Amino acid sequence: MRQRLALLFSTIVLALVPVPGRSAPARHPPLVLAAASLQESMNAAADAWKARGHPRPRLAFAGSSALARQIQSGAAADVFVSADEPWMDAVQAKGLLRKGTRVAFLRNTLVLIAPRQSTIRLTVGRAMPLARTLGGRRLAVADPAAVPAGIYARQSLTRLGVWNSVRDKLAPAENVRAALALVSRGAAPLGIVYATDARADRNVRILGVFPAASHDPISYPVATLAASRNPEGEAFRRFLVSDAGKAVFRRFGFGTK
Repeated sequence: MRQRLALLFSTIVLALVPVPGRSAPARHPPLVLAAASLQESMNAAADAWKARGHPRPRLAFAGSSALARQIQSGAAADVFVSADEPWMDAVQAKGLLRKGTRVAFLRNTLVLIAPRQSTIRLTVGRAMPLARTLGGRRLAVADPAAVPAGIYARQSLTRLGVWNSVRDKLAPAENVRAALALVSRGAAPLGIVYATDARADRNVRILGVFPAASHDPISYPVATLAASRNPEGEAFRRFLVSDAGKAVFRRFGFGTK
């Protein structure tokens, strides 16, 4: 009887000993390169993903142009989220996106802003007196030669017939949040940013919304990078484009597709 009990005890102990090589592999946080306008919303999405039992993604924010160039130069990352389609096109043209992972999932609008305490009143529309309103000061915009928010702004001002009058009155910034900061701290009397940026800063107010027809559609695509070897990257991308992920961004004022 004692021998049987000893044998049974040994069997139970052996069953509880983990077999080498069968333990679950450690999961590592993916690196996500995201457009500057996504700071609050992407952080919230990362928190939601962590709450589901995943490692919290590492987030790096900058202008989409700067991020695309980093990827083209070999930056090690897992996911890219651009504020426009052309910069994602540029990365894809180099074969740097994982096939089948590119999805356009967010929308935004373009707005004219002023400092919260400003008394400026200006209606956004064709031939608006933007240059006269600026006087000797400058209009804060993301770099209109490269950054999506600035490119959209240039398109809109051109189609509204006011670009030529203000092109020499710009304060170009490296990204849309830098343009927002110029207006927020009163360094510029007016600025053009996304509606979600204005919503994120209590020190600015919206004077008007630029007509959607005056610029290309503001579309945010996301994709997993071809060089990524971290399965958490693709898993997080799938979460972002899911109903649950999109709901996070809608809380911050983004439209979804």
